[in-house]
Amino acid sequence: MSRMSDFEFKPVDLSRLTTYSISKREHKVDLERAAKLTDVGATAVSLLDSMPDYLGASSLRKVVDAVVAARKNNRPVVMAMGAHVVKVGCAPLMIDMMERGIVNALAFNGATAIHDVEMATLGQTSEEVADTIRDGSFGMVRETMSFFVAVCDDADRNDIGLGEAIGKKLLADEAPYRGSSILASARRLGVPVTVHVALGTNTVHMAGDLDAGKLGAASLLDFRLLCSIVAKLGADASGGAGGVWLNVGSAVILPEVFLKAVSVARNLGANLDAMVAANFDMQRHYRTTENVIRRPVASGHGHQVVGHHEILLPLFRHAVIEKMAL
Repeated sequence: MSRMSDFEFKPVDLSRLTTYSISKREHKVDLERAAKLTDVGATAVSLLDSMPDYLGASSLRKVVDAVVAARKNNRPVVMAMGAHVVKVGCAPLMIDMMERGIVNALAFNGATAIHDVEMATLGQTSEEVADTIRDGSFGMVRETMSFFVAVCDDADRNDIGLGEAIGKKLLADEAPYRGSSILASARRLGVPVTVHVALGTNTVHMAGDLDAGKLGAASLLDFRLLCSIVAKLGADASGGAGGVWLNVGSAVILPEVFLKAVSVARNLGANLDAMVAANFDMQRHYRTTENVIRRPVASGHGHQVVGHHEILLPLFRHAVIEKMAL
């Protein structure tokens, strides 16, 4: 049985709409912000400046400017790195920026340290996991396992953090490719590197003779060192630009570590209002968005730059170098 509708619907008379002039509307897109053309031989800065003043290009320019301002105001720049940065060949960029005094401290997760060690000792790293996981050979290389067992023993014996212990061992062993290692280069330059492990997430944790207590103690000592580094990311007593935290390629561990280090630093009295944080990665993630560029920093001090590290980092480095020279 059908029934009549309780409502009567008719088409709207659009001639009754209220309109206004386009000249009074606020606009998000402006011809002045469009791309500019560059000539052959353009510098990195001119290339960056030629990009449309929107989204990623705008964010990248702001990060470059923040790094330059931080170093000119004698505030530190800290690079938090996931393993992918090493795996796509960007270590020479990090080493150069340390040597130039642009990057003043680094934070690694466990995988980053493993790949850096293998590059230093073998000149190669990274296996095809889809193949080796099927026969149980994934991660079962004895040299890397033995290296980290020895490093944990050294860290415990000398009461030092994991990052320092790795760098020291690479230099002491005269690792054949130590010049291409971020950890060895950082030790040579006196730049602190902290290594933050989550037990069970790295291949070396499968080693039967690895001492979890020594590993955990060395990594916890590195966390405490990182807290003191983060505390320096505010402006100095005279004000001006603050330091910069760059999260590059870590989606979970280092954003979580950063959040806790910020809390410790503020709890102990650090003023981090001037700190700038940025995330460089191929895609947006929850923790990098919330724990790096939103929660810890003041409004307008967090920047997201989405793209491939092997493209972004060479441009970023060169632009910073050029602007530092101005």
